[in-house]
Amino acid sequence: MKVLVVDDSVVFRSQITACLREIPGVQVVGSAANGRIALQKIEQTSVDLVTLDMEMPELDGLATLREIRSRGLKLRSLVFSSHTTKGAEKALQALALGATDVIAKPAGDAQSFERASESIRERLVPKVVQFMDPWLRSVRPPAAGAAAPMPAAPKSAALATVPRKDLQLFRPHVCVIASSTGGPQALEILLRSLPRKPARPILIAQHMPPVFTEILAKRLGEATGLDVREARAEEVLAPGVVRICPGDWHLRLARNAKGEMLTKLAQDPARNSVRPAADYLFESAADEFPGRCLGVVLTGMGEDGAAGARRIRHRDGAVVIQDRESCVVFGMPGAVFAAGDFDAQGTLPELGAILGARLG
Repeated sequence: MKVLVVDDSVVFRSQITACLREIPGVQVVGSAANGRIALQKIEQTSVDLVTLDMEMPELDGLATLREIRSRGLKLRSLVFSSHTTKGAEKALQALALGATDVIAKPAGDAQSFERASESIRERLVPKVVQFMDPWLRSVRPPAAGAAAPMPAAPKSAALATVPRKDLQLFRPHVCVIASSTGGPQALEILLRSLPRKPARPILIAQHMPPVFTEILAKRLGEATGLDVREARAEEVLAPGVVRICPGDWHLRLARNAKGEMLTKLAQDPARNSVRPAADYLFESAADEFPGRCLGVVLTGMGEDGAAGARRIRHRDGAVVIQDRESCVVFGMPGAVFAAGDFDAQGTLPELGAILGARLG
């Protein structure tokens, strides 16, 4: 995989380049101090992935993404954005312009060079690695006449025996959604399919840092016309409201003495290396709404949501997943698929139709 590093800071370019060179199969083909230079290099050499800073002279990250789109250039982009409200807003604009994923840029003046480098490594390397398998498939297609790979078999015969639900007869009382890489765009498409005021509460675990989730909730509300909010502690769960787990907080459900269902926030240890974790939310919802919980697992890296999907189905709920072809990354729904813990899979419009019928 050939990668171009674009950042106006020599220090950040060197840190990012050093991290990328540690990944087997990755070749850093160059660097650029701004988007104008980057576009020239992209036109001159083969590039599969570009890491892109948002704040640069001459041509910034957003303008560069617009140019990449207008020229029809086929490459993935990872955007580095500052950990501020303004940075989060620009990051979500970048995703809307086609950026593949966002990384919160460490504050260089608040960290040592070594700590900043380690922070970049922790955030960057997993996101690059997740693209390696699709990239290898694209450059090494199967030989003529070779059989297509078979879907992964369920890991456990016991899990495979859990009967699949007839979703036309299923009536959930709550819907929980998991998403990561590609999630903001997938969520917008999915939520547009719902009635303006869904009859059931919806809770979303999207892997994003603090501040970013608040801006995401605002943008999704504006784009879909739904009441989308960042979740707060001790809120009574209500129909018609879409809540997003705040960055760096787990979200679970619990009843108070009056029997009301409340949202609870916690900074328990990360699960699947993430906080918020979909598993944390899914398992709580499955236990509080046995037989009445609908889980949805959308595009994203890793396996977050797989354990939660298992809990939902073993508590007589239902799970639907996004299909491989429509995912940016099939990691999260792929883990659920491999375990057999789902009742249906489909494209975002198909999943939207299911949710619209079940939550209307």
